[in-house]
Amino acid sequence: MRKIVKQVAGIDVAAKELVVTLGRMYDDWTPEIYASKSFANNQKGFLSLVLWVKKLTGAVEAVRYVMEATGVYHEALAYFLEAQGHPLTIVLPSKISNYFKTLDVKSVTDTTAAEAIARFGLERKLDNWKKPNAVFKKLRQLTRERDQVVEARTVAKNQLHAEAAEAEPGPNTVARLKKQIAFFTKQEKEIKEEIRALVKADPQVSQAVDIMSTLPGVGSLTAAIVLAETNGFELVRNKRQLSSYAGLDVKEKQSGTSVKGKPRISKKGNKQLRKAMHLPALAAIRHAPRFKAVYARLVARHGIKMKAAVAVQRKLLEIMYVMYKTKTPYQKEYVPKIAEENQAAA
Repeated sequence: MRKIVKQVAGIDVAAKELVVTLGRMYDDWTPEIYASKSFANNQKGFLSLVLWVKKLTGAVEAVRYVMEATGVYHEALAYFLEAQGHPLTIVLPSKISNYFKTLDVKSVTDTTAAEAIARFGLERKLDNWKKPNAVFKKLRQLTRERDQVVEARTVAKNQLHAEAAEAEPGPNTVARLKKQIAFFTKQEKEIKEEIRALVKADPQVSQAVDIMSTLPGVGSLTAAIVLAETNGFELVRNKRQLSSYAGLDVKEKQSGTSVKGKPRISKKGNKQLRKAMHLPALAAIRHAPRFKAVYARLVARHGIKMKAAVAVQRKLLEIMYVMYKTKTPYQKEYVPKIAEENQAAA
């Protein structure tokens, strides 16, 4: 009689729904997918999910819950499972996406996605997820709030510019728009002060922000955003994973000699990270010889300025990751070989 050696609950997370698939691995290394069900993405749904899993799996082997890091929608369930003491793994979406491509699946649905996650969990040796540092969670809340305030202020400024360009601007409208802009500016200042105080209160985070801020183009706010959006690079194991998580990895479509699309960045990642790296990359290109040379070389190669700028964004983010892991400030005097530099950025 075969013995069960591993059990996994693969969870596809959406804003309001959790699609769960159960799988098990036998001692002859044969996987089996045997049950699937949907639950509400709320506390009541979490309780029903755990009871359903317990009913079907019994006490033969502990069940590992596996899910993707999907924005913020997975967090409530992750905190619930972690508090209950269940083995839990949260995987970067790029890993599941790449694994899904290896399966013989023609239809992409929530159920097939949950099944793919379950199979991934059965086949891989996975680490336990740990609740992120409270500082990173609070930083993410504040940095995202600031981003929303800045976007709202930009909308108000555009409206003011359009109103002022009219033949007969409405004085009351102009006054209200100016008040909105002043209000948003005040809010942004308050949020940035909270961010600074939060970073300063934690010695380790403060040190990390100081180290990463030595990189050309990168300020303390950018460093705080990167730490917040990656939970201190908790799920990141290498630079390639980080680029994929940010959506700065290159996607290329090619088949034989007849089909060849232009390489593009995937944009299937954390848009907050991409936004955070945009202005720092432009500043580095203007003021840092190392990144200016990389940018110029890439533009000369393919003539696409935006593609070269994205390459600099990716390189800055990867260097920040290395600096954080090694706790080493940026060394301005260090100039790597030009060939290695261009190859890494391409």
